[in-house]
Amino acid sequence: MSEHSSIRRDVGAFALMLTGLGSIIGSGWLFGAWRAAGLAGPGAIWAWVIGAIVITTIALTYAELGAMFPESGGMVRYSHYSHGSLVGFIGAWANWIAIVSVIPVEAEASVQYMASWPWPWAQGLFMHLPDGHGELTVPGLWIAAALVIVYFLLNFWSVKLFAHSNTAITIFKLVVPAATGVALIASGFHTGNFSVGIHPGSEHTIDWAAVLTAVATAGIVFSYNGFQSPVNLAGEARNPGKAIPFAVLGSIGLATIVYLILQVAYIGSVPSELLAQVGWKGIDFRSPFAELALLVNLNWLAILLYADAFVSPSGTGITYTATTARMIYGMERNGTMPKILGRVHPVWGVPRPAMWFNLLVSYIFLFFFRGWGTLAAVISVATIISYMTGPVSAMSLRRTAPDLHRPFRLNALPVLAAFAFVFATELLYWAKWPLTGEIILLMVVALPVYFYYQAKAGWRDFDRQLKGAWWLIAYLPVIALLSWGGSERFGGKGYLPYGWDLAVIAVVGFAFYLWGVRSGWRTPAVEAAHGHVPAD
Repeated sequence: MSEHSSIRRDVGAFALMLTGLGSIIGSGWLFGAWRAAGLAGPGAIWAWVIGAIVITTIALTYAELGAMFPESGGMVRYSHYSHGSLVGFIGAWANWIAIVSVIPVEAEASVQYMASWPWPWAQGLFMHLPDGHGELTVPGLWIAAALVIVYFLLNFWSVKLFAHSNTAITIFKLVVPAATGVALIASGFHTGNFSVGIHPGSEHTIDWAAVLTAVATAGIVFSYNGFQSPVNLAGEARNPGKAIPFAVLGSIGLATIVYLILQVAYIGSVPSELLAQVGWKGIDFRSPFAELALLVNLNWLAILLYADAFVSPSGTGITYTATTARMIYGMERNGTMPKILGRVHPVWGVPRPAMWFNLLVSYIFLFFFRGWGTLAAVISVATIISYMTGPVSAMSLRRTAPDLHRPFRLNALPVLAAFAFVFATELLYWAKWPLTGEIILLMVVALPVYFYYQAKAGWRDFDRQLKGAWWLIAYLPVIALLSWGGSERFGGKGYLPYGWDLAVIAVVGFAFYLWGVRSGWRTPAVEAAHGHVPAD
């Protein structure tokens, strides 16, 4: 049995959907409602709705791609098929950075919730900083490091063990958030909180600029990013054509219901007197829902939440440990990673060298970004950049490879793909300068790795690869420039007034979308795939 062919197809549609749901409902539900309300007040409810709509349009394009190319680590392969190795590398790098950093952030979330336990040793695991942020102490980091090892071991012995453990965990972590929202709404609910805006004394309860920023940076995109897990595990799905769209749409839909219940519960449960004193931005909780439960005397709920603070993030951490290994496996098949990272264990069917590599990178992120909020914002923006290639790749392949079999063919793809790309561009802008520019710079620093492998291959067909990538090479600095000069509401210099800036971003995004679709070409990877994927 070859190393590449030993990936097993053992995961059914329902289990695949639970991997997506388990990834979406992770640490985001523990902190997302608090962060979103701190940025947008009652408008945080709209932030979750907008986030769900945006992510659904993006996810549908990936569902078609995932069913067409049912490969492990597929998210890092599609742009390689449609535009060649350079676009494939940039998209894969952004996607991998966004996903691998989730593993340590889930461990950090569990330990941060522990820090509100009533014992001095637990409270010493996390400390607040003068700038309003917080980070784990050295003992907290050691506990988080141990949790990352647990995620690693649960994936080390076959995908079946991962899928079975994930199913039980996901069912539990779906019930607890829903019960939390219902219990808080039924106890000590303050309807007057919904008329308190983010700006004290303002006549307007909802600040739409703040709502849009919350979508991008409050952990909403970060939370919904879990839809990628079923796509990255497509190579292990028994019937990808039906399982992938079911898993993607089912996980997003169920998670949206849970998150809306939680956001309403959080806004209504904050004590009115505390809100009057410090406002939405001043509310600082280590473990938001557990502390709210104690404030309304729901001690049983607080205990349940402290337990779930390990289960929910750990379920996501376990899932992402699986998916990131498949992503490295996919990048090796793209020709931009060492061959050892593409080896799959012939008995257990998992890419173990890739798992070891991701474990090392997880520890680097863990010790450099020691607080949930800081790392979640970085992950969110890197995730947005990784979304850019999906809609463009899906439409490009409709043009350059119409003969490939599409088990799931999205009839509205021409419209949805354009909307998805424009929405993703808006999300990147909403993240605010300078964070937008910093993460775009992070995408550029990896290019020497790509050039090394191109030089090793003798720069074979490099002109063609570059021609397929000019749209993306131009896109990143143009969006960074617009973010820098945009309205002050989004951290810019104010050269573009608020309102007009959103329109300009939409027009520019659509122009780059058209350029990107036209830049696709019949790549050697598609020709190779044609021998394995039946023609229509």
